[in-house]
Amino acid sequence: MNLGAFRRLVPVCIALVVTPAVAQVAAPQDSTAAKHDPSAPSQGGVNLGKHDTNAPINVTSDNFVGDLTTKVGTYVGNVVVIQADYRLKADKVRVETVKGDLSKLFAYGNVVFVSSTGTATGDDGVYDLAPPRTLTLTGKVVLTKEKNVMKGTIMVVNLDTGESHLTAHGMPGDRVQSLFLPKPHPASTKPSQSPPK
Repeated sequence: MNLGAFRRLVPVCIALVVTPAVAQVAAPQDSTAAKHDPSAPSQGGVNLGKHDTNAPINVTSDNFVGDLTTKVGTYVGNVVVIQADYRLKADKVRVETVKGDLSKLFAYGNVVFVSSTGTATGDDGVYDLAPPRTLTLTGKVVLTKEKNVMKGTIMVVNLDTGESHLTAHGMPGDRVQSLFLPKPHPASTKPSQSPPK
């Protein structure tokens, strides 16, 4: 890619803000993520609602670094990626392209993914724009919906359907941990009875 083409790519990347992107993780975590089996019994399914994966992606950050050799751009510092109703925040986001098209976003450090129905946090993540479009969070993953909390180590979200799967490889018993707080119900009142005469 020549300098002129790279200069044209930079504003395109900035205008194309992606939603949930997580970072490329270390080799052991990558191998774990690769073994993710959606049918595994240790996973929990949660629906985050459907998402418009064709919406424009907007990315903002403190700095941007582009590498002409590798054709990779990296956003550094307070990175925010927005697509429709999804928002992703991270310390750093690396953008990869294939044949000039945005392919994947890798998010590193303090990753926060916000949808209209819940919030998920993790150490790193990957937003893959190839069908099926997915967001993967890894590390200490915490999913919060209202006052309900689920914890695991890998969460994969299908961005077209909103369905997510949470697994807990490496946690005690490889089991997902959940805490649900029922809404309080008013105390039932029984009609007063007259004392017998």
